[in-house]
Order: sequence, then C-alpha cells, then structure tokens
Amino acid sequence: MPHPLTVTPVATVVGGHQEPSDDYQGGAESVIRLHDGYPLETLQGLGEFSHLTVVWHFHRASPDDVALHARSPRGNARWPATGTFVHRNHRRPNQLATSYPRLLRVEGRDLHVTDLDAVDGTPVIDLAPYFPQMGPRGPVSVPPWVAEMLPDYWRDADQR
Repeated sequence: MPHPLTVTPVATVVGGHQEPSDDYQGGAESVIRLHDGYPLETLQGLGEFSHLTVVWHFHRASPDDVALHARSPRGNARWPATGTFVHRNHRRPNQLATSYPRLLRVEGRDLHVTDLDAVDGTPVIDLAPYFPQMGPRGPVSVPPWVAEMLPDYWRDADQR
C-alpha cells in the first residue's frame, strides 16, 4: 500500500445541516469559513463563480465504518451489491466526499453557499471554483438503480 498522506483542512463548514442524512440535502444555507492561516487574497475573484468544488471529510464517521466489500446501496436488497468504490458515502477508505454547492456570496473569509451536503463542523480539505469545461466529457451514464435511490437527494431539507 502507498504511504499515507497528511492533509490539513483549509476551512470548516458552519451552520447548514446539523445531522447527516441520505436525502433532503437541498436548500440549506451554510458557510464555508476559510481558516485564519490563509490570507484573504486566496479568495480573490472567487465571488465571480456560481458554484464551487468542495472536498470534505466525513468527520463524524469512524475508521471502523469503512467497508471494503460489495454491499447493496443503503442496505436495500433490490439494488445490486456493488464494491466500495461504487458507493459515495462515509464507508470509503479515506472518508472523503466531493460536493458542488452554489456560491451565494463571499464575505471576508466566509463563503456563503447552498446545496452543500456536509454538516456543521465538517472539515473542508480543499475548495476551488467549478469550471464546466473541466466537467465530464461525453455522455454520462449510470445504472438505473441510482435514479431509483436518489429521487429525494436534492429535495429541500425543510421538507423532511
């Protein structure tokens, strides 16, 4: 196995979702607060973008939650057992996630966002503006069970 990496969070999520949830991630506003060790000029120009790419850590998960085997998504036997790297949850080896929240505004070191599926207190490992030109090329395909599993993912949180 490769040697471990050491990463230091650049920011922390403040507000927004208070508890992890599989669905109803939409509409909640939160702040990604850049840590004091980074100069404000590191955010210069970011406010011109509509969306961010945010890499964050499932900080409430335990390393004991990692599942290195095939299993049905969300424990639903109707969906096929799939390997660890097919799932997009905290049971992955490094317990990292990538999200694409909408940037509402930048105020000092606070990035006000909506549609961030991380919870209050989440360490942000990295952030960048979203460039559509760097998104997927060509047609995007997923198996049918993905749409069946996620119809409520971006439903507004206040509809829980």
